[in-house]
Amino acid sequence: MDLIANLSMGLGAALSVDNLLYCFVGSLIGTFIGVLPGIGPTATIAMLLPITYHLTPTASLIMLAGIYYGSQYGGSTTAILVNLPGEVSSAVTVLDGHALARQGKAGKALAIAAIASFFAGTVATFLIAVVAMPLTAIALRFGSTEYFALMFLGLMTSTALAHGSAIKAVAMIVTGMLFSFVGTDVDSGVFRFNLGFIELSDGLSTVAVALGIFGIAEVLRNLEAMPQGPAGTAAIERLMPDWDDLKQSFGAMLRGSLLGSFLGTLPGGGSIIAAFSSYALEKRLSRTPERFGKGAIEGVAGPEAANNAGAQTSFIPLLTLGIPSHPLMALMIGALMIHGITPGPNVVKEQPALFWGLIASMWIGNAMLIVLNLPLVGLWVAMLRIPYRLLLPAIVAFSAIGVYTVGGSDFNVYLLAIFGLLGYLFSKLDCEPAPFLMGFVLGELLEEHLRRALVFSSGDPSVFIREPISAALLVTAVVVVAAASLPAIARRRERIFAED
Repeated sequence: MDLIANLSMGLGAALSVDNLLYCFVGSLIGTFIGVLPGIGPTATIAMLLPITYHLTPTASLIMLAGIYYGSQYGGSTTAILVNLPGEVSSAVTVLDGHALARQGKAGKALAIAAIASFFAGTVATFLIAVVAMPLTAIALRFGSTEYFALMFLGLMTSTALAHGSAIKAVAMIVTGMLFSFVGTDVDSGVFRFNLGFIELSDGLSTVAVALGIFGIAEVLRNLEAMPQGPAGTAAIERLMPDWDDLKQSFGAMLRGSLLGSFLGTLPGGGSIIAAFSSYALEKRLSRTPERFGKGAIEGVAGPEAANNAGAQTSFIPLLTLGIPSHPLMALMIGALMIHGITPGPNVVKEQPALFWGLIASMWIGNAMLIVLNLPLVGLWVAMLRIPYRLLLPAIVAFSAIGVYTVGGSDFNVYLLAIFGLLGYLFSKLDCEPAPFLMGFVLGELLEEHLRRALVFSSGDPSVFIREPISAALLVTAVVVVAAASLPAIARRRERIFAED
């Protein structure tokens, strides 16, 4: 009964005029970003963080969540029609989706992708609602030792799933943590690492760092190649699949939804690993695996269900534990902190309308995306004709205005430029910026829980080993890093991200 009451409260919050509007806006922007290759939801959310300063916390998260799972929908459109995935998670959809389009079945592929995504969104929303409260109750029993170990595990797991060298990923996490220490020491009140700039007394702006690392750096990378719009798209016939297509796709949708829901909750998981894992699973289970890559409808249904489910369930660690499972969730933490809300298990008690309103909005947003993606598919394909020479300068201008608006200081604009160049340098050195942002966002919290645990234990570091939960989490973290460093696993990780 509590679940029904909570969902009713969430629906009431999500169906308010303002929140419904921002859910639609987020879904619309997410679809647009998913269609356009080379931008991505992370850079987009980083650009829009300044806007959330003027919104309510609930409206902010609803809009940003809509951008994330909306981009998963949009990415499949170009993957199927023009053999160009708008999102990395849609790269596997290219294999069978575009093959179907070449056979004159583009409409069927688009419809199955949309239906699978909506089905997965419904399943994931239900799972979030069911497991959120039990996980929150468990999290409320965590002390500083457990929180430190959990955050450490999250950071180390993200290195295992990072593209490229695990050692470089660890180095990026440490670098991000070092930047997070800039500002004022919480215990002593002493300035540290501020290089004499009073503007750094409160630390580096999360918005400026995230937007520079992802947004500006992405612009610089795109300037090298200057992507061009595709010359043409596959013809689209009727959009409604027949009963045989639905029956053939249902098993893949269900398996993809469950697999994606599980993988999305893991640190470093999310939509990308879920989509590739689902495709591999469907190919292995199929009695005719030779059809895959040549137009197998399961090769569209499974990955599209998995990437959307993974995108949504990645909110579970954020909402229940206050731990981001990947960099985009770290930006969500930034959106909460802009409004003075500390993410974690207390949110459900202190901000129930926000907590349940966000969950309810996910289902509403997925329903909106069905309408946005299928009837308006011609509009999204037309968006591919926007010249990048116009789009990229607009991104830079919008980013500069956004970071200036947050703090009202031109110092943040300088930070934006510095971290944009730093992000570009990272890419040239084959170092992913995602672990850097994870380390930056979690570094201060990691330090806080470490120092608090040591204070309570009178400076005895063995407290992290004596507590069974903390010890188990730390051992798991060490095993994850050791396994990720093995050559065979490193090569497999490279193959998974080869489409990036």
